[in-house]
Amino acid sequence: MTTTSRTSFEESTKGGWALGIEIFAAVILMTLGTFQAFEGLSAVLKDNVYVAGIDYVWAFDLTTWGWIHLTVGVIAVITGIGLAFGQGWARVFGIIIAVLSAVLNFMFIPYYPIWSLVVIAFDIAAVWALSTALRHD
Repeated sequence: MTTTSRTSFEESTKGGWALGIEIFAAVILMTLGTFQAFEGLSAVLKDNVYVAGIDYVWAFDLTTWGWIHLTVGVIAVITGIGLAFGQGWARVFGIIIAVLSAVLNFMFIPYYPIWSLVVIAFDIAAVWALSTALRHD
């Protein structure tokens, strides 16, 4: 694809939508990453913040969950920053991180159900936005 046709795509309505959706995905990932990092930090620093419910197969110590959420959150923020700067690797990696975050929050439902479901909903929105941005590229 030549530079001229790339510039005309970016200036078109379709290109504007693609850019807007990609920025939306970047902001969602940075926000979700920040939330995940704070969720993890609170579990690491003071794990009695969360209520331990029914034991499940994937039950971990809350400190372990804290480190998992903190790590995924930091990676999501870095990926969101990469998306904001238009890095190609960040699109696919963002989908992977959003799906991983959704799965982790599903597994975390026994400890914080409402919050986990809210994060899962935003993860799905991020996957939609990133896959839409990929399709328009």
